[in-house]
Amino acid sequence: MARAMLDYTKTVLKKVSFDATLFCKEVQKAVQRLLPYEVEELKIYIFSLIQQNPELDKCLIYLKA
Repeated sequence: MARAMLDYTKTVLKKVSFDATLFCKEVQKAVQRLLPYEVEELKIYIFSLIQQNPELDKCLIYLKA
């Protein structure tokens, strides 16, 4: 079940990556919902999205906590 949540979160983040504000909100939700090891995996995915869309780097503050 937990893996399904991570996959769902990745799908949502990909879909909202056009808007940095929405992206940041979804990152906040994901950090609260996911388990610590899933957050680490999500960070790798988010860094790959940021390479494609540099304006998304605003959300990195939510990953530091």
